[in-house]
Amino acid sequence: MNRAERIFHLHRLLQGRQTPSLARLMERLEVSRATIKRDIEYMRDFMQAPIEYDPHANGYHYASDAPAFELPGLWFNESELLALLTMEQLLEDVQPGLLSPMMGPLKQRIREALESGGHAHTELRRRIRIQPLAQRAGPAETFQDIAEATLNAHPVMIEYHGRARNAATHRTVHPQRLLHYRDNWYLIAWCETANDLRTFALERIRDCQRVAGPLREVDAASLDQHTDAAFGIFTGPATEWAELRFTAEHARWVADETWHPDQIGRHEGSAYHLQVPYSDPTELIQEILRHGEGVEVIGPPALRERVATALRAAARQYEGSSPA
Repeated sequence: MNRAERIFHLHRLLQGRQTPSLARLMERLEVSRATIKRDIEYMRDFMQAPIEYDPHANGYHYASDAPAFELPGLWFNESELLALLTMEQLLEDVQPGLLSPMMGPLKQRIREALESGGHAHTELRRRIRIQPLAQRAGPAETFQDIAEATLNAHPVMIEYHGRARNAATHRTVHPQRLLHYRDNWYLIAWCETANDLRTFALERIRDCQRVAGPLREVDAASLDQHTDAAFGIFTGPATEWAELRFTAEHARWVADETWHPDQIGRHEGSAYHLQVPYSDPTELIQEILRHGEGVEVIGPPALRERVATALRAAARQYEGSSPA
């Protein structure tokens, strides 16, 4: 049995009317003398268990003059502690400071428990690492304010500086969902100005202030339709299907990728055909261009022409022998 199971049984034995001898504990738990002593020290150090040694019985019992001891309501075995601390490390890489105020005290206790078992928490950081790509960092305070508003369901007034118009606007929004997409965070919210759902990049929110009034709730099905119906972060119902043909070399990667939950993929000889629903083609074009000569847009014609135009414009920049 693992340590968590041993501690549970050890606790029951120590609660008995008679002091269990060390030999009886070893027999019942099927472990060595050293293991029993390590478990008792663990309970004393990390659970503040009032365990005393009885030299006459050569055993252990709970101190009679101490308050009745019960195991903590939430405790973990070693593998669960490692998993929990690993999750904290992953979240810290995804969004630094996201859980620091809540996880700080618990994280310290987890690290102490791990180190008592011979595992240094620094090994997790050394051996497990997330390498973000094109992560856009925003103020930690803004993230905390938006996360709090989303979890506690109250509207906020934000100052939002959109990249498309390169201008700041002030609007009251009703947070519905936080979305982590391609190493960046987005707020899905009902916007009073647009009178519709909108997606806001968190790093472009310059200010966030709580406002009075109830939150306008949007049902989960509508939120899913807003975020999942078409390819990429450009939301809304899909209006077109892109058909792409990848060369054999690129097919070895793309055939294992999920571009959209509703995509249709098939092999035709050495090539791979992929069909993807989309609404706004902006991000889809960027993804297509990333594959260069390894992909051809079969349709629709408008998408094929936009990709061809982008490729011709890119090629013109390399005409001649040196940069302009």
